[in-house]
Amino acid sequence: MVIEVLEEKKRQKFLAVVFIIVLCLIFLVLFLGIFKKRRIFVPQVAILPEQKKIEINFNVLKDPALKELTPFEEVSLPKEKGRENPFLPYLPKSE
Repeated sequence: MVIEVLEEKKRQKFLAVVFIIVLCLIFLVLFLGIFKKRRIFVPQVAILPEQKKIEINFNVLKDPALKELTPFEEVSLPKEKGRENPFLPYLPKSE
């Protein structure tokens, strides 16, 4: 009978420790999830330097050397277009 009482006390101590651990976990979840202030994420904004103004010199187009240039000759395409079936291998011509 004494052994049964001792075992029941051990069991009660174990259950008390488990109960305390569960209470701590519940408190931790509530504290981190609800009560703790949430931080607002603010993205960092890069400050760009002032943009330089682009100036185009159109007087270059009026240059006489530019007007003396000649255009390229027109490229003509070959009249004959490839083989009938380009996937066939080349066969050596038998003489």
